[in-house]
Amino acid sequence: MQRLTARRRGRALASLITVAGLGIGAAAAVAGPAQSADPTGDCAVAFPEADLAAGQDVTGLTVTHGTTPEGFTGEVLGVLDDGIAPDIDMIMVRLDSPEIERVGIWQGMSGSPVYAEDGRLIGAVSYGLAMGPSPVAGVTPFEKMDDYLAATASTVEVGPAAARTIAAHSDVSAAKARQGFAQLPMPMGVAGVGAAALARADHLRAGHSWLPRSTYAVGRASSAAAGADDIVAGGNLAASMTWGDVTMAGIGTATSVCGDRVVGFGHPMSWTGDTTLGMHPADAIYVQEDLIAGFKVANLGDPVGTITDDRMSGIAGTLGPLPDTADLSVGLTHGDRSRTGVTHIADRTPDTMAWSTFYGILADHQALVDGPVKGSEDLSWTVTGTGPDGAFSLSSSDLYTSTSDLTYRLGFSMGDIVYALAQIPGVTIDSITTDSDLVDSVSTLKISKVEAKQGGKWVRLKRHSGLAVRGGQVLHARVTLDGDGTSQVVPADLKVPAAFSGRMAFLQVLGGSQVGSGRMPRDIDEIQSWLEEQVRNDEMVLALTRGPRVHHGGSEGAGRTAVRGGDSDNPRTVQTVVGPFGSVVRGRFFSIGDVR
Repeated sequence: MQRLTARRRGRALASLITVAGLGIGAAAAVAGPAQSADPTGDCAVAFPEADLAAGQDVTGLTVTHGTTPEGFTGEVLGVLDDGIAPDIDMIMVRLDSPEIERVGIWQGMSGSPVYAEDGRLIGAVSYGLAMGPSPVAGVTPFEKMDDYLAATASTVEVGPAAARTIAAHSDVSAAKARQGFAQLPMPMGVAGVGAAALARADHLRAGHSWLPRSTYAVGRASSAAAGADDIVAGGNLAASMTWGDVTMAGIGTATSVCGDRVVGFGHPMSWTGDTTLGMHPADAIYVQEDLIAGFKVANLGDPVGTITDDRMSGIAGTLGPLPDTADLSVGLTHGDRSRTGVTHIADRTPDTMAWSTFYGILADHQALVDGPVKGSEDLSWTVTGTGPDGAFSLSSSDLYTSTSDLTYRLGFSMGDIVYALAQIPGVTIDSITTDSDLVDSVSTLKISKVEAKQGGKWVRLKRHSGLAVRGGQVLHARVTLDGDGTSQVVPADLKVPAAFSGRMAFLQVLGGSQVGSGRMPRDIDEIQSWLEEQVRNDEMVLALTRGPRVHHGGSEGAGRTAVRGGDSDNPRTVQTVVGPFGSVVRGRFFSIGDVR
């Protein structure tokens, strides 16, 4: 059997060209038992699938530690006709190496190239038996990997004859083999947040569909981990949605490198088709054993190119220029310490924009505080981008407080805002900036009493009854707020529309933390006004709503007044906002009365 070797690509890259291609993978052929091997040469030649024969010897390359591909051996078991998709067969192989004997085919091996004895490329490891760890793999033919638009299946059925073939050449029973092949999982690795925070976020994710599932911690991307020269056939390859303070990427193997073109995986990462992701080398630490499928743990290198295709048959990209990104900047000050974390977002989909913001806030707070974030935090933010009518810049702020941990509430709040903006048709977000001041004190105010001037006297209102006002005049009220052993009385006046006369009226007094934000407008030009009308957590709102008609035998209040519902001549609700008070306001009060 011929030993296959090839030179490593030099540092001087050829002129860059944009090409379509396939996913990440790794492989190079060696004779004899698995061993360290030089990477295969670029521009692999496809071995015709029609020339394959059962029992045919194969070799391949993948990385188990570091950046240098190691060899594995194996044999062809057979071919499942149309196993992956119409006109795309699956090649079944049994592979062998010390690491495969230990953990079976593992996550991160996707894309590992498999070679014939003459050095031509048969295809990429991309499927494993669904029943669990096994040395039997499904290979995507390299002949078909150049057809990037071909659809493939995530699971492949195995018939009785194929199951008997697998059983005859492995420790897998025919019954287990009948469970079929499953695409090797592509879990998303997240750097900068930590395993405990990822698990906590997944536990709290209800109502936030944009937060990804099944994430695990990886090392942050850095130039020390690996470089562009380490992306070779059989070497580590990663595709990132974000990198920087927070890096999120899928790690696999490069199948073939030809000039500046890199293809791999043999199956999709997220199946986004035309895409823009970061391309990274990686340094493998080890392969972790698992009951379902082992997985590779690795540190990512800095980005060295752009992934342009995420297809059913793999991913592909070009070494050289990096993707255009949206930049997330998260700034935090706590006492005499401050920190700003910057994350580059390559995948500008609404989901990625939202969870990047969420994880960026978690990462910055963890790095600066190094513990539960207890206290009060005033967070301001600005989002810039382009909309249907040109550039825009939106800003707002709010105060948050907690005696346990503020981080997740801050992250989910900002993630929801970014998600809503990114979903607006025609909107592209270019930058997200947050700036926070954290203090250790947890100061809150609570509504304890509401009074209204009735017949020239201050009368304490009771819940559900006691209010009498006149249309066209001012309702003079005052609210007592208690906090930290002290009380303060706050005047709050509200002009009652003349159209309310002869009707029941419903008065609500709410702390800002009890007020919902409602749905964000879908018109980018209306959002800043909507933001300015939002009630902050450290403000208080008085709202009067007109009810059904009833039958019977002086100065403008302080604060920010707005009309809700109806129109200016015939509103359904009027409200006034008082504050801010520098502390989060809690509590609610409700009263019913008549408008004369």
